[in-house]
Amino acid sequence: QEDYDRLRPLSYPMTDVFLICFSVVNPASFQNVKEEWVPELKEYAPNVPFLLVGTQIDLRDDPKTLARLNDMKEKPIAVEQGQKLAKEIGAYCYVECSALTQKGLKTVFDEAIIAILTPKKHTVKKRIGSRCINCCLIT
Repeated sequence: QEDYDRLRPLSYPMTDVFLICFSVVNPASFQNVKEEWVPELKEYAPNVPFLLVGTQIDLRDDPKTLARLNDMKEKPIAVEQGQKLAKEIGAYCYVECSALTQKGLKTVFDEAIIAILTPKKHTVKKRIGSRCINCCLIT
């Protein structure tokens, strides 16, 4: 992971949208959004929209997962917590999904496309001048 930290930003140019993902049953991954991922994107891709995505929502009510979290005196991340963080960090929106059940998965990609096609007013000139009109790259 640390070896890749220096190389990762090299993949950011020409990216149209980012998905910052965390597991709703892993509070540490939720914390990393604010501490690691958002600062990195704001430094290397400040004008690119990003979505905050809560993953593994199928485990939010799973008894084994809840017991494990309870043993660590933790709880799953609530929808409201995700929405609050999304607003705080300037995400385009907050969405949740489960790869296992595919719940919310289409919404994640639909919202990513909408974020690309809905540029911020202060970045319109730059986005039009630097982006391919008929293509998108989801990194």
